[in-house]
Amino acid sequence: QVQLQESGPGLVKPSQTLSLTCTVSGASITTSSYYWNWIRQPPGKGLEWMGYIGYSGSNDYSSTLKSRASISRDTSKNQFTLQLSSVTPEDTAVYFCARFRGQGGFMYVELWGQGTLVTVSS
Repeated sequence: QVQLQESGPGLVKPSQTLSLTCTVSGASITTSSYYWNWIRQPPGKGLEWMGYIGYSGSNDYSSTLKSRASISRDTSKNQFTLQLSSVTPEDTAVYFCARFRGQGGFMYVELWGQGTLVTVSS
């Protein structure tokens, strides 16, 4: 059974860098055709896709976050990490990691972590 689990601090100060890790169990993050994503949901708002790191190590990011977001991985630990720099209170959200599967030029959401709330406040 594949599981994703987010971890990281629940409180970050403005202007600092938010760092979250997703630990994957039951599957390898290097398995072909899978993409490992970060998605967030601010309070009272909809879901926002942030970016992914692919099975080959490739990245793609939301155009609105590209200048601040970075997603990396540690294949030895089967983890991938989000770093979001220069955070503001508007970055307060529940952050989810998720697995997408690529097929036929499209991506399909397959699995979500439970999510973790990150509050940006001094």
